[in-house]
Amino acid sequence: MIKKIIILFKLARKIAKSDILNIVTKFQEPPLAIKFFFKMLSISFFTKNKIDLNKNEGQRLSDSLESMGTTFIKLGQFLATRPDIIGENLSKQLENLQDKLPPFPLVQAKEIIKNDLGEDTYNSIVNISEPVAAASIAQVHKAQINDKGTLKDVAIKILRPNIKKIFNDEIDAMMLFAFLIESFAKKTKRLKLVEVVFLLKEITNLEMDLRFEAAAANEYAENTKNDVGFRVPQIYWNFTSENVMTLDWVDGISIRETKELENRNLDTKKIADDIIQNFLRHAVRDGFFHADMHQGNIFIDNNGHIVPIDFGIMGRLDKISKRFLAEILFGFIQRDYRKVAEVHLAAGLVPREVPIDDLAQALRSIGEPIFGQSVKDISGGKLLKQLFDVTEKFNMQTQPQLLMLQKTMVVVEGVARKLNPNTNIWITSKPVLENWLKETKDPLTTINEAIQNTSEVIKRLPEFPQIMDKANQALTYLASGQIPQNSNSYTALNTKKSEMIAFRNQSIIGFLVLVIFGLLVF
Repeated sequence: MIKKIIILFKLARKIAKSDILNIVTKFQEPPLAIKFFFKMLSISFFTKNKIDLNKNEGQRLSDSLESMGTTFIKLGQFLATRPDIIGENLSKQLENLQDKLPPFPLVQAKEIIKNDLGEDTYNSIVNISEPVAAASIAQVHKAQINDKGTLKDVAIKILRPNIKKIFNDEIDAMMLFAFLIESFAKKTKRLKLVEVVFLLKEITNLEMDLRFEAAAANEYAENTKNDVGFRVPQIYWNFTSENVMTLDWVDGISIRETKELENRNLDTKKIADDIIQNFLRHAVRDGFFHADMHQGNIFIDNNGHIVPIDFGIMGRLDKISKRFLAEILFGFIQRDYRKVAEVHLAAGLVPREVPIDDLAQALRSIGEPIFGQSVKDISGGKLLKQLFDVTEKFNMQTQPQLLMLQKTMVVVEGVARKLNPNTNIWITSKPVLENWLKETKDPLTTINEAIQNTSEVIKRLPEFPQIMDKANQALTYLASGQIPQNSNSYTALNTKKSEMIAFRNQSIIGFLVLVIFGLLVF
Protein backbone atom coordinates (compact mmCIF):
# COMPACT_ATOMS: atom_id res chain seq x y z
CA MET A 1 0.00 0.00 0.00
CA ILE A 2 2.92 2.36 0.71
CA LYS A 3 4.13 1.78 -2.86
CA LYS A 4 0.68 2.84 -4.14
CA ILE A 5 0.84 6.03 -2.08
CA ILE A 6 4.25 6.93 -3.50
CA ILE A 7 3.03 6.31 -7.07
CA LEU A 8 -0.15 8.27 -6.31
CA PHE A 9 1.91 11.16 -5.00
CA LYS A 10 4.00 11.21 -8.20
CA LEU A 11 0.88 11.08 -10.41
CA ALA A 12 -0.82 13.79 -8.38
CA ARG A 13 2.26 16.00 -8.74
CA LYS A 14 2.08 15.56 -12.51
CA ILE A 15 -1.57 16.65 -12.52
CA ALA A 16 -0.95 19.54 -10.12
CA LYS A 17 1.91 20.94 -12.21
CA SER A 18 -0.08 20.63 -15.46
CA ASP A 19 -2.99 22.72 -16.75
CA ILE A 20 -5.54 19.94 -16.24
CA LEU A 21 -7.31 21.18 -13.10
CA ASN A 22 -7.72 24.73 -14.47
CA ILE A 23 -9.35 23.38 -17.63
CA VAL A 24 -11.59 20.87 -15.85
CA THR A 25 -12.81 23.58 -13.45
CA LYS A 26 -14.18 25.58 -16.41
CA PHE A 27 -16.52 22.71 -17.29
CA GLN A 28 -17.22 21.08 -13.92
CA GLU A 29 -16.31 22.42 -10.49
CA PRO A 30 -14.40 19.79 -8.46
CA PRO A 31 -14.92 19.51 -4.67
CA LEU A 32 -13.03 22.09 -2.58
CA ALA A 33 -10.98 19.36 -0.85
CA ILE A 34 -9.63 18.16 -4.22
CA LYS A 35 -8.74 21.70 -5.33
CA PHE A 36 -6.89 22.29 -2.04
CA PHE A 37 -5.08 18.93 -2.33
CA PHE A 38 -3.76 19.70 -5.82
CA LYS A 39 -2.96 23.31 -4.87
CA MET A 40 -0.68 22.03 -2.14
CA LEU A 41 0.94 19.54 -4.49
CA SER A 42 1.54 22.21 -7.13
CA ILE A 43 4.01 24.05 -4.87
CA SER A 44 7.38 23.81 -6.58
CA PHE A 45 10.75 25.53 -6.47
CA PHE A 46 11.37 24.64 -10.09
CA THR A 47 10.06 26.21 -13.30
CA LYS A 48 6.49 25.16 -14.10
CA ASN A 49 5.49 23.71 -17.43
CA LYS A 50 4.72 26.43 -19.96
CA ILE A 51 1.10 26.65 -21.10
CA ASP A 52 0.37 27.34 -24.76
CA LEU A 53 -2.49 29.84 -24.54
CA ASN A 54 -2.90 29.81 -28.33
CA LYS A 55 -4.53 26.38 -28.03
CA ASN A 56 -8.11 25.90 -26.89
CA GLU A 57 -9.03 24.04 -23.68
CA GLY A 58 -9.63 20.75 -25.47
CA GLN A 59 -6.22 20.76 -27.14
CA ARG A 60 -4.44 21.77 -23.91
CA LEU A 61 -6.26 19.07 -21.95
CA SER A 62 -5.36 16.45 -24.56
CA ASP A 63 -1.73 17.60 -24.66
CA SER A 64 -1.46 17.36 -20.87
CA LEU A 65 -2.92 13.85 -20.74
CA GLU A 66 -0.75 12.66 -23.64
CA SER A 67 2.39 13.98 -21.95
CA MET A 68 1.62 11.92 -18.82
CA GLY A 69 1.63 8.57 -20.59
CA THR A 70 -0.50 5.47 -21.11
CA THR A 71 -2.61 5.48 -17.94
CA PHE A 72 -3.78 9.07 -18.37
CA ILE A 73 -4.41 8.61 -22.10
CA LYS A 74 -6.58 5.56 -21.40
CA LEU A 75 -8.37 7.32 -18.54
CA GLY A 76 -9.12 10.30 -20.79
CA GLN A 77 -10.41 8.09 -23.61
CA PHE A 78 -12.57 6.13 -21.20
CA LEU A 79 -14.06 9.24 -19.57
CA ALA A 80 -14.84 10.63 -23.03
CA THR A 81 -17.39 7.80 -23.31
CA ARG A 82 -18.92 8.59 -19.88
CA PRO A 83 -20.65 12.00 -20.00
CA ASP A 84 -22.83 10.68 -17.17
CA ILE A 85 -19.77 11.02 -14.91
CA ILE A 86 -17.84 14.07 -16.12
CA GLY A 87 -20.57 16.00 -17.94
CA GLU A 88 -21.31 16.47 -21.63
CA ASN A 89 -19.04 19.48 -22.20
CA LEU A 90 -15.92 17.95 -20.66
CA SER A 91 -16.65 14.66 -22.42
CA LYS A 92 -16.61 16.46 -25.77
CA GLN A 93 -13.27 18.08 -24.97
CA LEU A 94 -11.76 14.62 -24.51
CA GLU A 95 -13.13 13.10 -27.72
CA ASN A 96 -10.14 14.22 -29.79
CA LEU A 97 -7.54 12.81 -27.40
CA GLN A 98 -4.89 11.15 -29.56
CA ASP A 99 -3.26 7.86 -28.64
CA LYS A 100 0.33 8.49 -29.71
CA LEU A 101 3.66 8.00 -27.97
CA PRO A 102 7.25 7.72 -29.22
CA PRO A 103 8.08 4.20 -30.52
CA PHE A 104 10.37 1.77 -28.73
CA PRO A 105 13.41 0.38 -30.62
CA LEU A 106 13.13 -2.30 -33.31
CA VAL A 107 15.63 -4.51 -31.49
CA GLN A 108 13.27 -4.68 -28.48
CA ALA A 109 10.34 -5.44 -30.76
CA LYS A 110 12.21 -8.37 -32.30
CA GLU A 111 13.13 -9.69 -28.86
CA ILE A 112 9.46 -9.64 -27.79
CA ILE A 113 8.42 -11.51 -30.97
CA LYS A 114 11.13 -14.13 -30.44
CA ASN A 115 10.27 -14.67 -26.74
CA ASP A 116 6.52 -14.85 -27.37
CA LEU A 117 6.34 -16.88 -30.58
CA GLY A 118 9.48 -18.99 -30.25
CA GLU A 119 12.68 -19.17 -32.27
CA ASP A 120 11.26 -21.22 -35.17
CA THR A 121 8.25 -18.94 -35.75
CA TYR A 122 10.40 -15.85 -35.38
CA ASN A 123 12.79 -17.14 -38.03
CA SER A 124 9.90 -17.51 -40.49
CA ILE A 125 9.22 -13.75 -40.23
CA VAL A 126 11.31 -11.63 -42.59
CA ASN A 127 11.81 -7.96 -43.46
CA ILE A 128 10.52 -6.57 -40.17
CA SER A 129 10.37 -2.80 -40.63
CA GLU A 130 10.90 0.07 -38.23
CA PRO A 131 7.64 1.06 -36.43
CA VAL A 132 5.03 2.49 -38.80
CA ALA A 133 2.70 3.59 -35.97
CA ALA A 134 3.13 3.88 -32.20
CA ALA A 135 0.35 4.24 -29.61
CA SER A 136 0.23 4.15 -25.81
CA ILE A 137 -0.13 0.38 -25.49
CA ALA A 138 1.43 -1.05 -28.66
CA GLN A 139 3.15 -0.24 -31.93
CA VAL A 140 2.90 -1.68 -35.45
CA HIS A 141 5.59 -3.00 -37.82
CA LYS A 142 5.30 -4.17 -41.41
CA ALA A 143 6.81 -7.59 -42.16
CA GLN A 144 6.44 -10.74 -44.26
CA ILE A 145 5.60 -14.26 -43.08
CA ASN A 146 5.83 -17.68 -44.66
CA ASP A 147 2.23 -18.88 -44.46
CA LYS A 148 2.06 -22.48 -45.72
CA GLY A 149 4.65 -21.83 -48.41
CA THR A 150 3.31 -18.40 -49.44
CA LEU A 151 5.11 -15.17 -48.55
CA LYS A 152 2.53 -12.67 -47.26
CA ASP A 153 2.74 -9.02 -46.24
CA VAL A 154 1.52 -8.57 -42.69
CA ALA A 155 1.17 -5.99 -39.94
CA ILE A 156 2.61 -7.06 -36.58
CA LYS A 157 1.26 -5.29 -33.51
CA ILE A 158 3.52 -5.55 -30.44
CA LEU A 159 2.80 -4.50 -26.85
CA ARG A 160 5.16 -2.01 -25.24
CA PRO A 161 7.74 -3.56 -22.87
CA ASN A 162 6.57 -3.65 -19.20
CA ILE A 163 3.39 -1.76 -20.12
CA LYS A 164 1.17 -4.05 -18.03
CA LYS A 165 3.15 -3.50 -14.84
CA ILE A 166 3.42 0.27 -15.35
CA PHE A 167 -0.29 0.60 -16.10
CA ASN A 168 -1.47 -1.60 -13.22
CA ASP A 169 0.75 0.11 -10.67
CA GLU A 170 -0.54 3.53 -11.73
CA ILE A 171 -4.19 2.52 -12.02
CA ASP A 172 -4.13 0.92 -8.54
CA ALA A 173 -2.80 4.23 -7.20
CA MET A 174 -5.61 6.06 -9.01
CA MET A 175 -8.13 3.67 -7.47
CA LEU A 176 -6.80 4.56 -4.02
CA PHE A 177 -7.20 8.24 -4.90
CA ALA A 178 -10.79 7.63 -6.07
CA PHE A 179 -11.48 5.84 -2.79
CA LEU A 180 -10.07 8.77 -0.77
CA ILE A 181 -12.21 11.24 -2.74
CA GLU A 182 -15.34 9.18 -2.06
CA SER A 183 -14.39 8.95 1.63
CA PHE A 184 -13.88 12.67 2.17
CA ALA A 185 -16.27 14.16 -0.40
CA LYS A 186 -19.50 12.25 0.24
CA LYS A 187 -21.34 13.85 -2.71
CA THR A 188 -19.00 12.04 -5.12
CA LYS A 189 -20.20 8.59 -3.98
CA ARG A 190 -23.03 8.65 -6.52
CA LEU A 191 -20.40 8.76 -9.31
CA LYS A 192 -18.95 5.41 -8.15
CA LEU A 193 -15.42 6.56 -8.91
CA VAL A 194 -13.76 3.41 -7.57
CA GLU A 195 -15.92 1.26 -9.86
CA VAL A 196 -15.11 3.51 -12.83
CA VAL A 197 -11.35 3.20 -12.29
CA PHE A 198 -11.63 -0.54 -11.65
CA LEU A 199 -13.66 -0.96 -14.85
CA LEU A 200 -10.97 0.91 -16.80
CA LYS A 201 -8.38 -1.45 -15.28
CA GLU A 202 -10.34 -4.54 -16.30
CA ILE A 203 -10.99 -3.34 -19.85
CA THR A 204 -7.44 -2.15 -20.48
CA ASN A 205 -5.91 -5.33 -19.06
CA LEU A 206 -8.01 -7.36 -21.45
CA GLU A 207 -6.99 -4.97 -24.25
CA MET A 208 -3.36 -5.61 -23.30
CA ASP A 209 -3.77 -9.28 -24.22
CA LEU A 210 -3.66 -9.00 -28.00
CA ARG A 211 -5.36 -12.38 -28.38
CA PHE A 212 -8.58 -10.63 -27.31
CA GLU A 213 -8.30 -8.03 -30.05
CA ALA A 214 -7.48 -10.83 -32.49
CA ALA A 215 -10.59 -12.69 -31.35
CA ALA A 216 -12.71 -9.57 -31.90
CA ALA A 217 -11.25 -9.13 -35.40
CA ASN A 218 -11.91 -12.81 -36.11
CA GLU A 219 -15.55 -12.54 -35.04
CA TYR A 220 -15.97 -9.34 -37.04
CA ALA A 221 -14.51 -11.05 -40.12
CA GLU A 222 -16.79 -14.06 -39.69
CA ASN A 223 -19.87 -11.82 -39.40
CA THR A 224 -18.99 -9.76 -42.48
CA LYS A 225 -17.45 -12.35 -44.81
CA ASN A 226 -20.44 -12.15 -47.20
CA ASP A 227 -20.73 -8.34 -47.14
CA VAL A 228 -19.97 -7.10 -50.65
CA GLY A 229 -17.26 -4.44 -50.77
CA PHE A 230 -16.22 -4.89 -47.13
CA ARG A 231 -13.18 -6.83 -45.89
CA VAL A 232 -11.66 -7.43 -42.47
CA PRO A 233 -7.93 -8.34 -42.45
CA GLN A 234 -7.18 -11.99 -41.71
CA ILE A 235 -5.64 -12.92 -38.34
CA TYR A 236 -2.67 -15.32 -38.39
CA TRP A 237 -3.05 -17.29 -35.18
CA ASN A 238 0.29 -19.09 -35.47
CA PHE A 239 1.92 -15.66 -35.31
CA THR A 240 -0.31 -14.26 -32.55
CA SER A 241 0.16 -14.37 -28.77
CA GLU A 242 -0.54 -12.34 -25.67
CA ASN A 243 1.99 -9.66 -26.66
CA VAL A 244 2.01 -10.04 -30.47
CA MET A 245 -0.81 -9.90 -33.04
CA THR A 246 -0.29 -10.57 -36.75
CA LEU A 247 -2.84 -9.77 -39.45
CA ASP A 248 -2.95 -8.92 -43.15
CA TRP A 249 -1.14 -5.78 -44.23
CA VAL A 250 -3.62 -3.40 -45.87
CA ASP A 251 -2.43 -1.97 -49.17
CA GLY A 252 -4.79 0.90 -49.72
CA ILE A 253 -5.64 4.54 -49.25
CA SER A 254 -6.83 6.12 -46.03
CA ILE A 255 -10.24 7.66 -46.59
CA ARG A 256 -8.90 10.97 -45.29
CA GLU A 257 -7.07 11.24 -48.64
CA THR A 258 -10.17 12.28 -50.58
CA LYS A 259 -8.25 13.76 -53.52
CA GLU A 260 -6.22 10.57 -53.99
CA LEU A 261 -9.44 8.51 -54.00
CA GLU A 262 -10.88 10.77 -56.68
CA ASN A 263 -7.63 10.60 -58.71
CA ARG A 264 -8.01 6.82 -58.79
CA ASN A 265 -11.56 7.21 -60.12
CA LEU A 266 -13.11 5.81 -56.95
CA ASP A 267 -16.69 6.95 -56.31
CA THR A 268 -16.44 8.83 -52.99
CA LYS A 269 -20.23 9.28 -52.84
CA LYS A 270 -20.75 5.53 -52.98
CA ILE A 271 -17.99 4.95 -50.43
CA ALA A 272 -19.72 7.43 -48.08
CA ASP A 273 -23.03 5.55 -48.39
CA ASP A 274 -21.33 2.16 -48.00
CA ILE A 275 -19.57 3.19 -44.80
CA ILE A 276 -22.87 4.22 -43.18
CA GLN A 277 -24.77 1.17 -44.43
CA ASN A 278 -22.08 -1.27 -43.30
CA PHE A 279 -21.93 0.31 -39.86
CA LEU A 280 -25.70 0.08 -39.42
CA ARG A 281 -25.81 -3.44 -40.87
CA HIS A 282 -23.22 -4.66 -38.38
CA ALA A 283 -25.03 -2.98 -35.48
CA VAL A 284 -28.60 -4.19 -36.18
CA ARG A 285 -27.82 -7.50 -37.89
CA ASP A 286 -24.83 -8.74 -35.88
CA GLY A 287 -25.03 -6.66 -32.71
CA PHE A 288 -21.25 -6.26 -33.09
CA PHE A 289 -19.73 -3.14 -34.59
CA HIS A 290 -16.44 -1.28 -34.89
CA ALA A 291 -16.66 1.47 -32.27
CA ASP A 292 -13.61 3.48 -33.37
CA MET A 293 -14.46 4.30 -37.00
CA HIS A 294 -12.50 7.52 -37.38
CA GLN A 295 -10.78 8.37 -40.68
CA GLY A 296 -7.43 6.87 -39.70
CA ASN A 297 -9.02 3.45 -39.12
CA ILE A 298 -10.71 3.05 -42.54
CA PHE A 299 -8.89 2.23 -45.78
CA ILE A 300 -9.97 1.57 -49.35
CA ASP A 301 -7.92 -1.30 -50.79
CA ASN A 302 -6.81 -1.81 -54.39
CA ASN A 303 -10.09 -3.59 -55.17
CA GLY A 304 -12.15 -0.67 -53.91
CA HIS A 305 -13.21 -2.54 -50.74
CA ILE A 306 -13.69 -0.82 -47.38
CA VAL A 307 -11.11 -2.24 -44.95
CA PRO A 308 -11.28 -1.28 -41.24
CA ILE A 309 -8.27 -1.65 -38.95
CA ASP A 310 -7.63 -1.49 -35.17
CA PHE A 311 -10.14 -3.71 -33.37
CA GLY A 312 -9.31 -2.70 -29.81
CA ILE A 313 -12.65 -0.92 -29.29
CA MET A 314 -15.72 -2.82 -30.47
CA GLY A 315 -19.37 -2.35 -29.50
CA ARG A 316 -21.87 -5.07 -28.75
CA LEU A 317 -25.68 -4.90 -28.65
CA ASP A 318 -28.00 -7.56 -27.26
CA LYS A 319 -31.10 -8.69 -29.16
CA ILE A 320 -33.40 -6.20 -27.46
CA SER A 321 -31.02 -3.30 -28.17
CA LYS A 322 -30.64 -4.34 -31.82
CA ARG A 323 -34.38 -4.49 -32.31
CA PHE A 324 -34.87 -1.27 -30.40
CA LEU A 325 -32.29 0.55 -32.52
CA ALA A 326 -33.71 -0.64 -35.85
CA GLU A 327 -37.34 0.04 -34.92
CA ILE A 328 -36.52 3.48 -33.48
CA LEU A 329 -34.54 4.72 -36.47
CA PHE A 330 -36.99 3.24 -38.97
CA GLY A 331 -39.91 4.73 -37.02
CA PHE A 332 -38.36 8.17 -37.29
CA ILE A 333 -37.70 7.68 -41.02
CA GLN A 334 -41.41 6.79 -41.43
CA ARG A 335 -42.37 9.63 -39.05
CA ASP A 336 -44.41 7.10 -37.09
CA TYR A 337 -43.87 8.53 -33.61
CA ARG A 338 -46.52 6.40 -31.91
CA LYS A 339 -44.72 3.30 -33.17
CA VAL A 340 -41.44 4.61 -31.71
CA ALA A 341 -43.20 5.22 -28.37
CA GLU A 342 -44.65 1.68 -28.44
CA VAL A 343 -41.17 0.25 -28.95
CA HIS A 344 -39.89 2.12 -25.88
CA LEU A 345 -42.70 0.66 -23.78
CA ALA A 346 -42.44 -2.85 -25.21
CA ALA A 347 -38.69 -2.97 -24.58
CA GLY A 348 -39.22 -1.88 -20.98
CA LEU A 349 -37.05 1.19 -21.51
CA VAL A 350 -39.61 3.52 -19.94
CA PRO A 351 -42.06 2.70 -17.12
CA ARG A 352 -45.37 1.09 -18.17
CA GLU A 353 -47.38 3.91 -16.59
CA VAL A 354 -45.96 6.52 -19.03
CA PRO A 355 -48.85 7.76 -21.23
CA ILE A 356 -48.04 6.61 -24.77
CA ASP A 357 -49.56 9.72 -26.35
CA ASP A 358 -47.39 12.01 -24.22
CA LEU A 359 -44.26 10.06 -25.16
CA ALA A 360 -45.25 10.07 -28.85
CA GLN A 361 -45.75 13.84 -28.71
CA ALA A 362 -42.30 14.31 -27.13
CA LEU A 363 -40.76 12.14 -29.86
CA ARG A 364 -42.54 14.18 -32.52
CA SER A 365 -40.86 17.29 -31.10
CA ILE A 366 -37.52 15.66 -31.98
CA GLY A 367 -38.42 14.19 -35.36
CA GLU A 368 -40.34 16.95 -37.10
CA PRO A 369 -37.63 19.65 -36.86
CA ILE A 370 -35.17 17.19 -38.41
CA PHE A 371 -37.28 16.80 -41.54
CA GLY A 372 -37.24 20.56 -41.96
CA GLN A 373 -33.44 20.63 -42.08
CA SER A 374 -31.27 20.52 -45.17
CA VAL A 375 -29.79 17.15 -46.08
CA LYS A 376 -26.30 18.07 -44.87
CA ASP A 377 -27.59 18.83 -41.34
CA ILE A 378 -29.51 15.59 -40.76
CA SER A 379 -27.75 13.17 -38.37
CA GLY A 380 -28.92 9.83 -37.01
CA GLY A 381 -26.34 10.08 -34.23
CA LYS A 382 -27.58 13.49 -33.11
CA LEU A 383 -31.15 12.21 -33.33
CA LEU A 384 -30.31 9.42 -30.87
CA LYS A 385 -28.64 11.94 -28.56
CA GLN A 386 -31.79 14.08 -28.53
CA LEU A 387 -33.87 10.96 -28.07
CA PHE A 388 -31.93 9.91 -24.96
CA ASP A 389 -32.19 13.44 -23.55
CA VAL A 390 -35.97 13.60 -24.03
CA THR A 391 -36.78 10.05 -22.89
CA GLU A 392 -34.70 10.62 -19.75
CA LYS A 393 -37.54 12.90 -18.65
CA PHE A 394 -39.82 9.87 -18.85
CA ASN A 395 -37.40 7.94 -16.58
CA MET A 396 -35.80 5.96 -19.39
CA GLN A 397 -32.88 3.99 -17.99
CA THR A 398 -29.41 4.86 -19.29
CA GLN A 399 -28.25 2.40 -21.95
CA PRO A 400 -24.41 2.66 -22.05
CA GLN A 401 -24.15 0.30 -25.05
CA LEU A 402 -26.51 2.55 -27.03
CA LEU A 403 -24.57 5.64 -25.91
CA MET A 404 -21.43 4.07 -27.39
CA LEU A 405 -23.28 3.33 -30.61
CA GLN A 406 -24.67 6.86 -30.74
CA LYS A 407 -21.20 8.38 -30.35
CA THR A 408 -19.79 6.04 -33.01
CA MET A 409 -22.67 6.91 -35.35
CA VAL A 410 -21.80 10.61 -35.09
CA VAL A 411 -18.18 9.79 -36.02
CA VAL A 412 -19.23 7.56 -38.93
CA GLU A 413 -21.58 10.20 -40.29
CA GLY A 414 -18.82 12.80 -39.99
CA VAL A 415 -16.47 10.52 -41.96
CA ALA A 416 -19.12 10.01 -44.66
CA ARG A 417 -19.81 13.74 -44.89
CA LYS A 418 -16.13 14.48 -45.51
CA LEU A 419 -16.35 12.15 -48.54
CA ASN A 420 -19.71 13.52 -49.64
CA PRO A 421 -21.05 16.63 -47.85
CA ASN A 422 -24.55 15.97 -49.22
CA THR A 423 -24.88 12.41 -47.90
CA ASN A 424 -28.55 11.86 -47.01
CA ILE A 425 -28.45 9.83 -43.82
CA TRP A 426 -32.14 8.84 -43.96
CA ILE A 427 -32.14 7.63 -47.58
CA THR A 428 -28.88 5.76 -46.99
CA SER A 429 -30.09 4.11 -43.77
CA LYS A 430 -33.60 3.13 -44.86
CA PRO A 431 -32.86 0.01 -46.99
CA VAL A 432 -30.60 -1.52 -44.30
CA LEU A 433 -33.16 -1.04 -41.53
CA GLU A 434 -36.11 -2.05 -43.72
CA ASN A 435 -34.45 -5.28 -44.88
CA TRP A 436 -33.37 -6.29 -41.42
CA LEU A 437 -36.82 -5.70 -39.92
CA LYS A 438 -38.37 -7.83 -42.67
CA GLU A 439 -35.88 -10.63 -42.07
CA THR A 440 -36.45 -10.69 -38.32
CA LYS A 441 -40.18 -11.10 -38.85
CA ASP A 442 -39.53 -14.22 -40.92
CA PRO A 443 -40.43 -17.30 -38.75
CA LEU A 444 -37.48 -19.24 -40.20
CA THR A 445 -35.12 -16.69 -38.70
CA THR A 446 -35.92 -17.80 -35.14
CA ILE A 447 -35.05 -21.43 -35.95
CA ASN A 448 -31.84 -20.50 -37.77
CA GLU A 449 -30.82 -18.23 -34.90
CA ALA A 450 -31.18 -21.03 -32.36
CA ILE A 451 -29.04 -23.39 -34.48
CA GLN A 452 -26.34 -20.76 -35.02
CA ASN A 453 -26.14 -19.75 -31.36
CA THR A 454 -25.40 -23.29 -30.16
CA SER A 455 -22.16 -23.46 -32.14
CA GLU A 456 -21.24 -19.75 -32.16
CA VAL A 457 -17.95 -19.86 -30.27
CA ILE A 458 -16.73 -23.18 -31.72
CA LYS A 459 -17.52 -22.15 -35.30
CA ARG A 460 -15.74 -18.82 -35.09
CA LEU A 461 -12.64 -19.73 -33.20
CA PRO A 462 -12.22 -23.46 -32.50
CA GLU A 463 -8.58 -23.05 -31.50
CA PHE A 464 -9.24 -20.56 -28.69
CA PRO A 465 -12.71 -21.00 -27.09
CA GLN A 466 -11.54 -19.67 -23.71
CA ILE A 467 -9.98 -16.58 -25.29
CA MET A 468 -13.21 -15.96 -27.20
CA ASP A 469 -15.18 -16.08 -23.96
CA LYS A 470 -12.82 -13.59 -22.32
CA ALA A 471 -12.88 -11.32 -25.37
CA ASN A 472 -16.67 -11.31 -25.17
CA GLN A 473 -16.38 -10.45 -21.47
CA ALA A 474 -14.15 -7.47 -22.28
CA LEU A 475 -16.56 -6.19 -24.90
CA THR A 476 -19.50 -6.67 -22.54
CA TYR A 477 -17.77 -4.62 -19.84
CA LEU A 478 -17.01 -1.84 -22.31
CA ALA A 479 -20.48 -1.83 -23.84
CA SER A 480 -22.46 -1.99 -20.59
CA GLY A 481 -20.27 0.44 -18.65
CA GLN A 482 -20.48 -1.70 -15.54
CA ILE A 483 -19.18 -4.90 -13.93
CA PRO A 484 -21.76 -7.73 -13.59
CA GLN A 485 -22.43 -8.66 -9.96
CA ASN A 486 -22.02 -12.40 -10.60
CA SER A 487 -18.55 -12.05 -12.15
CA ASN A 488 -15.09 -12.72 -10.73
CA SER A 489 -14.26 -9.08 -11.44
CA TYR A 490 -17.05 -7.95 -9.11
CA THR A 491 -15.61 -10.13 -6.33
CA ALA A 492 -12.15 -8.70 -7.00
CA LEU A 493 -13.56 -5.15 -6.83
CA ASN A 494 -15.12 -5.81 -3.43
CA THR A 495 -11.85 -7.30 -2.18
CA LYS A 496 -10.03 -4.15 -3.31
CA LYS A 497 -12.58 -1.99 -1.51
CA SER A 498 -12.16 -3.99 1.71
CA GLU A 499 -8.39 -3.59 1.52
CA MET A 500 -8.69 0.18 1.05
CA ILE A 501 -11.21 0.55 3.89
CA ALA A 502 -8.87 -1.33 6.23
CA PHE A 503 -5.96 0.79 5.11
CA ARG A 504 -7.93 4.01 5.58
CA ASN A 505 -8.94 3.05 9.09
CA GLN A 506 -5.38 2.17 10.07
CA SER A 507 -3.27 4.67 8.17
CA ILE A 508 -4.90 8.08 7.58
CA ILE A 509 -2.51 9.79 9.96
CA GLY A 510 0.48 8.01 8.42
CA PHE A 511 -0.67 9.04 4.95
CA LEU A 512 -0.89 12.71 5.90
CA VAL A 513 2.55 12.59 7.47
CA LEU A 514 3.95 11.02 4.28
CA VAL A 515 2.37 13.72 2.10
CA ILE A 516 3.78 16.51 4.26
CA PHE A 517 7.17 14.83 4.24
CA GLY A 518 6.97 14.49 0.46
CA LEU A 519 6.20 18.17 0.03
CA LEU A 520 9.19 19.13 2.15
CA VAL A 521 11.58 16.78 0.37
CA PHE A 522 10.43 17.32 -3.22
